[in-house]
Amino acid sequence: MAGTRVASAHNAKPIPFDDRFMNNTHNIHDKRLADAWATLQSHSDRGLPLDPDPSRLAFADPEFLLRRETRGIRMQLELMKPDLEQRAHGIENTVVVFGSARFRSEDEAAALVAQAEAAGDTALAERWRRLSRNSHYYEKARTFGKLVAQYSEKKEPQDKLFVCTGGGPGIMQAANRGAHEGGGLSVGLAIALPMEEEANPYVTPALSFKFHYFAIRKMHFMMRAKALVAFPGGFGTLDELFEVITLVQTKKSKPVPIVLFGSDYWKKLIDFDFLVDEGVISPGDVKLFEYVDAPEDAWDAIKRFYKL
Repeated sequence: MAGTRVASAHNAKPIPFDDRFMNNTHNIHDKRLADAWATLQSHSDRGLPLDPDPSRLAFADPEFLLRRETRGIRMQLELMKPDLEQRAHGIENTVVVFGSARFRSEDEAAALVAQAEAAGDTALAERWRRLSRNSHYYEKARTFGKLVAQYSEKKEPQDKLFVCTGGGPGIMQAANRGAHEGGGLSVGLAIALPMEEEANPYVTPALSFKFHYFAIRKMHFMMRAKALVAFPGGFGTLDELFEVITLVQTKKSKPVPIVLFGSDYWKKLIDFDFLVDEGVISPGDVKLFEYVDAPEDAWDAIKRFYKL
């Protein structure tokens, strides 16, 4: 009978099927889950290869879940898990900060140069000296993150803005660090890469996520974004920036402030006027973003857009 459960074969009295049974579905200490994962752990401890096993529970079967045929399930899970957790923590509106993972704070950059010089590694010392020229961007991203967090401190939940980054080092760490220093929560959407194994220490632990698929990660950047601030960066930053510009240009996404931080860098890197002259973009497309050089100006651009 729908909505009821039989207590035993000899007792036909129905027991209401209520939320007590459904609540166990997300209890990771539930015995069924514990037994399934304990079996896998025992398998691993004995050094046995993970061969296909029809009797293994599907949801606890890495061999099954990592097949090519189950890619769609993995992508759906990557979309769902961070979404549910952010909802649970009231994260609805984010300011996304992009930028190089290689930049360091001024103090750390100076220490790295000194360390390389002391070791007699001239090539490494020169590399850190070159990167240290951009340390001011780290400090400015840090200040910007703090401005966002301080604005949100006394706002109602629906009006709060939260810093969201790729969760890694460099500019990402700086923005998360500023938000942390400003007393706010911040989100890290990390990607599983050999050079970025762990999220930076300033991401709120409950909001530190890791992705396998770049595409799903970029979807999450945009799902809650109310503004995007791109600091100088390399291929990853350019990929994320042009994804955003394209989505807004093609009206696949609602207009949001797109701020290019570091006017000299961006104007030297990309000649948007040349694209207009060649007819490959429209004159109005260059109005989709604006250049700034100070944290306060980046924050003012966002406030001006939303009349905050």
